[in-house]
Amino acid sequence: MKDVIAPDQRHAAFVVAVVATVGSLYFSLGMGLIPCDLCWYQRIFMYPLVFVIGVGILRDEDVKSYVLPLSVGGFLVAMYHNYVQMTPASSSICTSDVPCDLVLYSFHGVTIPQMSLTAFGIITALFLLTDFVGKR
Repeated sequence: MKDVIAPDQRHAAFVVAVVATVGSLYFSLGMGLIPCDLCWYQRIFMYPLVFVIGVGILRDEDVKSYVLPLSVGGFLVAMYHNYVQMTPASSSICTSDVPCDLVLYSFHGVTIPQMSLTAFGIITALFLLTDFVGKR
């Protein structure tokens, strides 16, 4: 048994990935919101995390080398998406009918890209945490 990542951290990251995935599906399928291009890119980074982390838990394997590229990539896209929403005059890579600077939904002032940034940040932190825990 490898003791690289504590089961609690993997389970917590799995829960965050599942909630983010189900939440994004609810926004589009349940509420009828059409995702912009940057939303699609964030989904591309988030959805596989559910399976990668889940398989890592089931097999008790270290999946950090698979998770971090996805979570950091998603974090960077979400960070850029937040920048685009906060500065609408900035140029964007969005080409779809839904502009990336448009706030489609806000929960008490928290936008969907901010929720995505938080989820990717938590997952990244949970997997990087093992590098610092126990080293003194």
